[in-house]
Amino acid sequence: MRPRLRLALGTLVGALALAVTGCAPPTPTGNANALVVAGYGGSFETAFRESIIPGFEQTCGCTVTYIPGSSTDSIAKLKAQQASPQIDVALLDDGPQAQARDAGLVAPLDTAVVPVDEVVDVARLPGDVGVGFGVTATGIAYNPEWFDQHGIPAPTKWSDLADPRLQGALVLPSITNTYGVGMLVGAGVQNGGSEQNIEPGFTAVQQIARNAVTFDTTADVSNYFLQGQAAASVWGVSRVSSLAEKDFPVRFVYPEGGAMALVTTANVVAGAPHADLAQKFVAHLLDPAVQAELARATYDGSVVPGVTLEPDLESKVVGLDEVGQLRKLDWPTINRDRAAWTERWNREVEVR
Repeated sequence: MRPRLRLALGTLVGALALAVTGCAPPTPTGNANALVVAGYGGSFETAFRESIIPGFEQTCGCTVTYIPGSSTDSIAKLKAQQASPQIDVALLDDGPQAQARDAGLVAPLDTAVVPVDEVVDVARLPGDVGVGFGVTATGIAYNPEWFDQHGIPAPTKWSDLADPRLQGALVLPSITNTYGVGMLVGAGVQNGGSEQNIEPGFTAVQQIARNAVTFDTTADVSNYFLQGQAAASVWGVSRVSSLAEKDFPVRFVYPEGGAMALVTTANVVAGAPHADLAQKFVAHLLDPAVQAELARATYDGSVVPGVTLEPDLESKVVGLDEVGQLRKLDWPTINRDRAAWTERWNREVEVR
């Protein structure tokens, strides 16, 4: 679920090359001195190819092959290659990453190489098997002009989406994407629930769903806003920032009680053919210069201190102050119960 990019004017290749320290040219293994990275496609791929990978290649004297695909696609590749891995680094959303971790597809990081102690709490993963390198938030997106025209106060909490005046004005995410999971858990937390006690979440979401004109499965509700079908939705701050750059009136709200964290993770594949180089690539992604470039390109918030952003960009990404207020989703519990939640959601929420 990656946002549309706004690439910086320059690639900062030279600056990013200086970001990696202590990275001597790797000893060739296998048939080539090449690191293989499986990551997100589309505009995220463009950012890596143009702004992130060249600096690493220049410093390490290696080549990087980038294989685009969704988190689900990448995990399918890891499973198929488990006996003889061909991928070194996998970039995964935090929910699928928990599944990959449980399946033994990804390996612990070398904390002497990867500075995991420096990352914010939501980016630190159990056992340091992988690490978050970008963070965004699931919250409420709304059109302030529509709300003003209809005399409705701007939403501040999940339950505001159940206001009957919003009948037919909401486009909600399906539970098949992470935004839907975030809404279910977030609305539940506001009402005393949690991942372990999801009943308050279903009660709250059933009320909100009465106002929905449709449920989106793509994780991109841009067109619903642009075509006037949505006055509000549940979406990510990076997505909202990308749409706002088109001069569309849309704002993001961190709901009272906590917005849900969405984390992009970098992982060394278990049995990676270039494991040492893979560790250094993950460390590269945590360097402040690289973090700044990722924020410019993807609107993902940084996970380490010392990242300098332009003032107009700071308001469009999750800052370190907001990161501390995000709720870290309990993905092991969610993944265990998600099939049952989905079945219930289809019976009780997406009812027409």
